[in-house]
Amino acid sequence: MNKSRIAILIDGGFFLKRLAHLVPEQKRDTPEKVVACIRNMCRNHIQRLTGTGDPKNTNGHKGDQKNWIQHVYRIFFYDAHPYDGKAHHPLDNRQIDFGKSEVARFRTTLFELLRKERKLALRLGKVSRDHDWIINPALTKKLLRTRQHLDVLQSIEQARQENANGDGSITLHLSPSDAENLVKLYDFWQAMDSKSVTLGLRQKGVDMRIGVDIASITLKRQADTIVLVAGDSDFVPASKLARREGLEFILDPMWQQVNDDLFEHIDGLQSGLPRPNDKTSAASDS
Repeated sequence: MNKSRIAILIDGGFFLKRLAHLVPEQKRDTPEKVVACIRNMCRNHIQRLTGTGDPKNTNGHKGDQKNWIQHVYRIFFYDAHPYDGKAHHPLDNRQIDFGKSEVARFRTTLFELLRKERKLALRLGKVSRDHDWIINPALTKKLLRTRQHLDVLQSIEQARQENANGDGSITLHLSPSDAENLVKLYDFWQAMDSKSVTLGLRQKGVDMRIGVDIASITLKRQADTIVLVAGDSDFVPASKLARREGLEFILDPMWQQVNDDLFEHIDGLQSGLPRPNDKTSAASDS
């Protein structure tokens, strides 16, 4: 298979989230290791598309397994500049400087390293504050279920009002079920921590840049094959354009399940990293 010019486009936010499911923490806990993962993934894609990764392939030239980069038109990595604003955390009761957070430092170092990678172009959007703090979706249902415990709190309020002119002390007579519900309510709020709420930040400009680059690569015939590492269907209009113009369009969802109707808009699925829980490690870096 001769795929002489291959462009690889990576949705950075999606890649970093999925990487946590595919690679052990000790192999992705520094920006340098993440760069190595990106390089390994891209190399695996190129070798599979060109056949240079197969030592039995007689069409490949000597040294192709190490010189896989020669088949790359360019690797594009899309992400956003870390949010550098400040906000007061509602649970921790402290001011947070997001620009100095561990996430921001990690991303900034990662970007610096990626800029030095051969044939890699960094495309950065921005992160803006879209709305205020929100409770994580996983906790929302639990929070709504606490409404059933309001009767207990109401009985406390009634006792307080009845003793408004007394000495201030309140005596409660709770049924076993009411006492249990009150404990559940207490346990829920005690379990809330700094990770239970997130600031409403929104990444902007990334999807647009991916679409523009796919269109540009296609119309300028800068590559024969496009490999897109992404997890949603926002790319469909761009992939239609690429395929109409004769380019091969490969999707790498990093082993995340995709809808069946997406297959009509791509030429195939291909994964550049091992399947989750696969004990076989990725090829060593060259």
